[in-house]
Amino acid sequence: MLTEGNVFRVLLTFSVPYLIANIIQALYGAVDLMVIGRYCPPESVAAVSTGTQVTQIITSMVSGLTLGGTILVGKYTGMRKQEETKKAIGTTLTLFAAIAVLLTFLMLACADPILKALQTPPESLAYAKQYVTICFCGIFFICGYNAISAILRGYGDSRRPMYFVALACVLNIIGDIVLVRYVKMGVSGTALATVFSQGISMVCAVVYLNHKRFIFDFRPSSFRVDRRLAGELARVGIPISLQECMVRLSFLFLTSVTNRLGVFAAAAVGIASKYDVFAMLPANSIASALAAITAQNYGAGKPRRAQQSLAAGLAFAFLASSCFWAWAQISPESMIGIFDRDSRVIAAGIPFFTSCSYDYLAVAFVFTLNGYLNGRSQTIFTMISCCFGALALRMPLIFLAYSYRPDDLFLIGCIAPAVSGLMAVYTLGYVLWSDRRRSPGGQKRGV
Repeated sequence: MLTEGNVFRVLLTFSVPYLIANIIQALYGAVDLMVIGRYCPPESVAAVSTGTQVTQIITSMVSGLTLGGTILVGKYTGMRKQEETKKAIGTTLTLFAAIAVLLTFLMLACADPILKALQTPPESLAYAKQYVTICFCGIFFICGYNAISAILRGYGDSRRPMYFVALACVLNIIGDIVLVRYVKMGVSGTALATVFSQGISMVCAVVYLNHKRFIFDFRPSSFRVDRRLAGELARVGIPISLQECMVRLSFLFLTSVTNRLGVFAAAAVGIASKYDVFAMLPANSIASALAAITAQNYGAGKPRRAQQSLAAGLAFAFLASSCFWAWAQISPESMIGIFDRDSRVIAAGIPFFTSCSYDYLAVAFVFTLNGYLNGRSQTIFTMISCCFGALALRMPLIFLAYSYRPDDLFLIGCIAPAVSGLMAVYTLGYVLWSDRRRSPGGQKRGV
């Protein structure tokens, strides 16, 4: 249970496995790009970086929905309602199976228009199509793994998801090396390795949990949709999913803009996107952990404990993110060189890394505050905030910078931290205002 014990210790104990799991999961795309950068030409690097931007929007959408499952399961676990918890798990898994099938057909049909809309360099287009087509065939495994992990975290268990994703990462690394270096499959090899590793991880998770007599038994008869809980899941999960998609959409727009600047700029920004994932992982992990912790504590009638967890999470996320910021300021060329040693890619990437790295600090506040609000089921505010930041600020500013200063990657890199900084300020103000409206017992005044 996340409702008892020292607040800081519980936060670290729960969030560190979460962080490790997210780091390992982020290694999927990083290893793909690293192996391609070592053994394939720059156009293959640009293809994988563009392809992973596309697959990440699917992962973000799925992760947003599954976070709704985490909050739902966490709420009823905090209330100690075992039957409702089982129904919430069954509803989440059943809906995600249906979503996975729908997404697979939809994305396969839209692969060409998506890549063209992203202005994928012509020399990289065929490779990018190979990558996303294979990855789209593995959407069922992405949905399955994320749904099981979200349920476990809502139940208060962040360690077993870490073990499952570690298995997938090891298999992915082995598959990348074998298929790209030795079998010479190039971009297709990295995609096949990713899909295969995720499938094995999902199957192993189901078998293991059945063997350990988990609260949910995974029998066909248990996969049922409770309409009331489905509605609750939709009210919480869809806004989270939409906000994740809007953020990812703004990054896709950045990719489409930098793809017009040539292969070297596209490769540099693609590499930067990998570091975005890693640098923001502490904040993202704390945010997701806070959503579960806050849901359980509000379910148990302990709002003060949730607020204390938020304060501890903000401090931890900022300190962790500042390490990547310092690296980008001191030696951006070493960051780029890990993925690609081409001097032209490094030269293109240094100014972008120097400016965009300030976003690592700003999002530490945005993500953590949003995680706390999501745990309180105040997902409408976080959805509006993220949509506003992406659609009204980030994307128009990127367009203006490209229109008037198309070769200035330093200026383009400044946009994300400026927008995130503004979002951090008004989100903090909203959290302080909404907390003051609640009584010590967690009820809104005047209601």
